[in-house]
Amino acid sequence: MENRLTPAQLTKLVGEVERLSQRQQDELDRGQVQDILRELNLSPDLLDEAMIQLQRKEALIVQQRRQRWLIGGAIASLVVATAGVAIFMQQQNQALARVSAAQSCVALVQDSCGDRAPLSRQSSPELFYNVTLNAAPVGKKLSLTCDWLAPSGQVIKQNRYETRQIGTPVWNTHCKYPLAPNAPTGTWQVRLLLEDRQLSSAKFDVQ
Repeated sequence: MENRLTPAQLTKLVGEVERLSQRQQDELDRGQVQDILRELNLSPDLLDEAMIQLQRKEALIVQQRRQRWLIGGAIASLVVATAGVAIFMQQQNQALARVSAAQSCVALVQDSCGDRAPLSRQSSPELFYNVTLNAAPVGKKLSLTCDWLAPSGQVIKQNRYETRQIGTPVWNTHCKYPLAPNAPTGTWQVRLLLEDRQLSSAKFDVQ
């Protein structure tokens, strides 16, 4: 320790000495404790066991306090994580809610809207339902459902598929259905759904 002290250091040193002195006065040695127990008509032989029990209780209090801090921290982390998931899901739902269909058509060519004349089941054509989406979530994939309804309204075919990773807000997608020679004639309908929300539908005639 340095031999020379500043006034501020001297003040702190005096305070520390007083604190240690007071602590020594407050603490009792083993003999003093035994004398106090005898004055209270208590057996000094139980002093060691009592000290062990006291230390155990103090250690238990410290452990319980630590556990409360750990539990509190875990609950806080869980709340933050839950809030983060809720915000993420809300953003996802909002992004899906903005998706709409700009145009759609039934055609014999993928990603192209050509002649919409009545289709002949005798030629067994493969039909494409081409849809252009607006506000598609860039960088995501969409899970879509395509229902092909016969003139009776019965769902003859259902396509469930996932798009490729979307690269632009305006995005072309399609589903397809091979028209069988025994398919019922009349006005058919096809509809595209995003999570049970209909994005578009189109009607076409089969002869």
